[in-house]
Amino acid sequence: MNPLQYLTGYPTQIQQQAQTLVERGQLGDYLQQRYPDKHDIQGDKALFQYANSLKQQFLRKAPPLGKVHYDAKLKTLSQALGMHTRQTRVHGSKLRSHNSVRIASQFKAAPEAFLRMIVVHELAHFKETEHNKAFYQLCSHMAPDYHQLELDTRLWLLWQDTANS
Repeated sequence: MNPLQYLTGYPTQIQQQAQTLVERGQLGDYLQQRYPDKHDIQGDKALFQYANSLKQQFLRKAPPLGKVHYDAKLKTLSQALGMHTRQTRVHGSKLRSHNSVRIASQFKAAPEAFLRMIVVHELAHFKETEHNKAFYQLCSHMAPDYHQLELDTRLWLLWQDTANS
């Protein structure tokens, strides 16, 4: 297995910097210095409120959130950091939409900025289904430091894997 599996899409220079931090045992210190605070969003109800507040702030006209919860079965490497599902049902002459978001349980122990990045990513799927330019523009609108947070989240996942090996 590739030791930098979370960084495969990044330039070689970034991968080399990450590899150096891992080899020197400094990746955890780097992340701890940048993101010293953990969040207290531990339950599904608190996660729903957190996601819904972001949705209300940036996506008021989007369909309502149906469910947001942590999912222990979601494997970050093989699947995703989070998942968005949309179900549309016909009720008489109206269409009803049900949106749900699942976040990997591993992020209960992550810094709040990483959780925000994942929630923003999944909420952006309410408007843009594909990972295209408009999708990433929306992510950056909701979290101006989105791209840095995505990289740092991947570094955090790498650190978690190396610390648990």
